[in-house]
Amino acid sequence: MKCTCGSERILIVTSKCSDLCHITLADREHDGYVPYGLNIGGGDYLEFDMCLDCGMHVGTFPITEKAVNEALPE
Repeated sequence: MKCTCGSERILIVTSKCSDLCHITLADREHDGYVPYGLNIGGGDYLEFDMCLDCGMHVGTFPITEKAVNEALPE
């Protein structure tokens, strides 16, 4: 796997947090299971990849507003 910056130094993070996940996005907050659709995992697992050279989150972007609304309903 490569980052868009060309680096292959990708940190892969996987964490089981069950229903103990807290997320804040602007004025929205979420407590509970990890929401799907935000490229951070879903359900019991927080999963993401991060480039150790540029610090960017590696995944499929952009995330649409529809996906955000589904993951973090107001």
